Amino acid sequence: MAQRLAIVIAVLYLIAGCSHLPVIEHQPQFHNPFPQLSRVGVAPFYNLSTEGTLDGKQVALAYFNELQAIPGFDVTPIGIIELKAQELGVDLSSYEGLRLVAQKLGLDAIVVGAVTDYTPYYPPRMALQVDWIAANPGFHPIPTGYGLPWGTPAEEEIPQSLVQATEFELARAQLQTQTPDAGAPALVPVPSARGETPHGVLAMVQSRRLKQLELSSAKKDSTHSGVREARKNEDSNRDQQAASEKDRVKPASAAHVAETAESKNPLTLAQYHEAAAGQLPADWPDPSGFVPAPPSAVKPALRPSMRPVMTHTRTYNGNDSDFTRTLENYYAFRDDARISGWQAYLTRSDDFIRFCCHMHLTEMLTARGGASESRVVWHWGIRR
Repeated sequence: MAQRLAIVIAVLYLIAGCSHLPVIEHQPQFHNPFPQLSRVGVAPFYNLSTEGTLDGKQVALAYFNELQAIPGFDVTPIGIIELKAQELGVDLSSYEGLRLVAQKLGLDAIVVGAVTDYTPYYPPRMALQVDWIAANPGFHPIPTGYGLPWGTPAEEEIPQSLVQATEFELARAQLQTQTPDAGAPALVPVPSARGETPHGVLAMVQSRRLKQLELSSAKKDSTHSGVREARKNEDSNRDQQAASEKDRVKPASAAHVAETAESKNPLTLAQYHEAAAGQLPADWPDPSGFVPAPPSAVKPALRPSMRPVMTHTRTYNGNDSDFTRTLENYYAFRDDARISGWQAYLTRSDDFIRFCCHMHLTEMLTARGGASESRVVWHWGIRR
């Protein structure tokens, strides 16, 4: 009788169709992995793309909404950041100005970003770089892979893409300690409001402003002949300097090179490796740096840093299969009353920008331990 009943139920399900069978879906979950960065402000973003119709504040507002939706973050809106900057008379394109505003508002960090490429036409495309500037100058950059469950059974569940990104980050930091100085002339830094050297988004903004000032000053100068003469003199001086440098630095002979190498480094290759075995630089990065250190009874000494505590740069294309697959899942868990599917997000600029901000933010947090266990959702009937 039990077998017959099971057969009858199976036949009824087949007759009724698959709409009565539940569909299992997994909703990704994210959280703030850094309690010391819980109060965050969002500054206006910069439009550095060739699309003049894009508003940087619109992108910053979309990033604000997506950041506020992640548990563990208390986000201060853009308007309050701008009003406080005007009250203090500081520039939000400098590290000093951003940190001063964050400290006065009691924030842990301020987010500033730039759109370096954008097109609203299908397939839409957006390149986004976002920097998190910590209010405390003693906070140093958090690398990709920090906080992931290394050395635990859960390490096997880390995606291979994150493992590769972490290994690349570690190898790059290690090679910096082993790369010799080439002796090339240092690039002239772009100064900020009070002599600081910006990085990341702020460096691009300052460089763009400097170029605009140079172009405007060149247009106002009507003495074209004087400019051409000055350039000729500059080229002549540069050629003379290069010729004198060439005469001064002559290629040494092979015997001289061997004699100099022997006098400065009399060790043979085997002796060199034997002496270097077991010795590493004091600042040698190792995998233990990706695991948070245990608490200490004494606070560490302040070592100011002028680099963002977190930074992430990505480009999103509307015809990328991974991008559209994530968009479809993102749309499935939103109660969008509009009669349209996820494909419409690729034609509506506001929705596309907000999803790009969602992707950018979740990727940055996932690479630093901000991904939680996904929530299993069962759907019956028509998918909402």
